[in-house]
Amino acid sequence: MKYVDEFRDGDLARKLSEDIAREARSGRSYHLMEFCGGHTHAIFRYGIPDLLPDNVKLIHGPGCPVCVLPIARLDMAMALAQQDDVILCTYGDMLRVPGSGRQSLLKIRAEGRDVRMLYSPLDCIALAQQNPDKQVVFFAIGFETTTPPTAVLLDQAAKLGLENLTVFCNHVLTPAAMHGILGTPGDELKLDGFVGPAHVSTVIGYAPYEPFPEQYGTPVVIAGFEPLDVLQAILMLIRQLNEGRSEVENEFTRAVTREGNAKAGALTDRMFGIRDTFEWRGLGFVPRSALQIRPEWQQFDAEVRFAAQLQAHAESLKSLLKDNKACECPQILRGLKSPRDCKLFDNPCTPDNPLGSCMVSSEGACAAYYQYGRRQQDEPQVIAVAGGQ
Repeated sequence: MKYVDEFRDGDLARKLSEDIAREARSGRSYHLMEFCGGHTHAIFRYGIPDLLPDNVKLIHGPGCPVCVLPIARLDMAMALAQQDDVILCTYGDMLRVPGSGRQSLLKIRAEGRDVRMLYSPLDCIALAQQNPDKQVVFFAIGFETTTPPTAVLLDQAAKLGLENLTVFCNHVLTPAAMHGILGTPGDELKLDGFVGPAHVSTVIGYAPYEPFPEQYGTPVVIAGFEPLDVLQAILMLIRQLNEGRSEVENEFTRAVTREGNAKAGALTDRMFGIRDTFEWRGLGFVPRSALQIRPEWQQFDAEVRFAAQLQAHAESLKSLLKDNKACECPQILRGLKSPRDCKLFDNPCTPDNPLGSCMVSSEGACAAYYQYGRRQQDEPQVIAVAGGQ
């Protein structure tokens, strides 16, 4: 790839759209889930739905780590932030996610607690060194993409012997969530194939997806985030389904290999083990779907260092651990509903006044619908890629 515009070419987009329309058989429908929130935003930003025939349906999956974090884990982070000697650090999109009683890290910061937004976990190193009388806690979230930087933080903290730095680990695993989706009982979710995640796959490769065609008969095509990537992946999935094939294919060959990033994987495996189970918003408890800090590094585990405080806080919040009753975020994350099915969408739930996690994150499905999808209901259809009018 020399220039990103090569993957936003309007003429090539129309050609791929014509190929999809020609190869999508009129006698059947194609229900394809893009797992990653980055794909959801690309789909709406570039008007991909307008380029597809009516029988090709895109389903938006739970690929937003902010959106899938359960309210109990967010409340634990806020409990840590309310400790007098704690500096809590995290990524910016976590600050406005509503927890119990519509509390948020942003509101806690406004009340005087030391909550900081970081661009890199390694910024915690300098904070811990500059504030030896404080406990610096990194609130770590994300899929496999953001796990290696947290592993580097732990590794550096161990080498420097930092006694006032811990990590509150909430890293989750993509393949386990896909198993959880495909294991949905009954006929609730009609799903024919996955547009596989891009950034995650650069780290773990595409080998971890190979059980899905074998176990569920569901094809997976790894795709990049540009509009031509997404259209090509949709075409590849349609061809597999038409031919009765179920395989893992890699459209994103310029960045993804079968093995992934071996160095990042080795460091991650050294610092983290797999939890027996972990709760996901929308999916419930999913076996072996999240990471935890290994016992040999437990001096850097916030859940170990602050165990008593977290337990006391959990007991006090048992009656409050509920999402907004009208919020459809759990159903949206499972692909069972669209943001427009939610009574709160656009009024009163907006990015400036988020009532659910899917509206907060830049990768959330509701945020994508709000930013790009709302106007598509009333405006003429357009080809929203470079060169298209």
